[in-house]
Amino acid sequence: MIKAGIIGGAGYTAGELCRILVNHPQAEIDFVYSTSNAGNKLSDVHEDLIGDTDLIFSSVINKDVNVVFLCLGHGNSSAFIEANEFSANTKIIDLSNDFRLDADMVFMGKEFVYGLPETNRKQIKKANYIANPGCFATAIQLAILPLASKGLLKDDLHVNYATGSTGAGVKPMATTHFSWRNNNFSTYKEFTHQHLGEIGESIVKLQPNFNNEVIFMPSRGDFPRGIFGTMYTKFDGTIEEAYQIFEDFYKDSANVVVSDKKINMKQVVGTNKGLVHLMKYNDKLLVTSTIDNLLKGASGQAVQNMNMMFGLDELTGLKIQAQYF
Repeated sequence: MIKAGIIGGAGYTAGELCRILVNHPQAEIDFVYSTSNAGNKLSDVHEDLIGDTDLIFSSVINKDVNVVFLCLGHGNSSAFIEANEFSANTKIIDLSNDFRLDADMVFMGKEFVYGLPETNRKQIKKANYIANPGCFATAIQLAILPLASKGLLKDDLHVNYATGSTGAGVKPMATTHFSWRNNNFSTYKEFTHQHLGEIGESIVKLQPNFNNEVIFMPSRGDFPRGIFGTMYTKFDGTIEEAYQIFEDFYKDSANVVVSDKKINMKQVVGTNKGLVHLMKYNDKLLVTSTIDNLLKGASGQAVQNMNMMFGLDELTGLKIQAQYF
């Protein structure tokens, strides 16, 4: 049985990890660390866990767990690792952006692997430290990387994706509270979103000669969870050739489906799936993709990585069904 620790246990991603691990057949939660909630039941914060677990938040860390998940704010994971030493046998999966870029992947002697299973499955299986990809970055790379793998990105990429309010974290802000978000839609971080860095590095690893722009317009939707969007770029081939490229790229993927029918976000919310659909218009290829930002975009993918690191089937404990209606 894999003994897991969770650091920063009160947020949305930690809540999803608790839900998955409480029901995981090969793992169990050893502790959930939260300084602000120490002594409280997990179900006092993550209320849907009532009746599922009697665990309480801890102010003490077990340094000998098999794996620890860092569910901390961006910039805080590196500080936590500096201040806390774990066993040499403890694997670390970080859900922040602290170690996703090449320049940051070696930290205090720990070499982090970028945890996108669709491109790094072999490396993940041998890794001790994982930098879990960002939610937007995951959804967007599902739409882009098959083309990069064939060297077919020859023009700018026009990327438009919307995310739910949980993508902004549990702490209330002016743009996340109900009265602002409900019946509303807006853009933010136009052209400059922080996930562009990891997307760009992944593209260049597959297509070293890529030197065009990834023009990203992120949006906020009036729904709590999920990411849905489109990417289009020039493509000289036929739609049949495009589908063949994507199907070949994802043929070994456990949970990415290339659909010949139009997709929608409700198909993936509550699951660890990624869906992709293609359409050709004149000389443009339109790729639509969608994921649940808290599962395939965060905690579900983190557990998928944990499963591979410990030699399990990568979807162990992750066969969650969407609540479509």
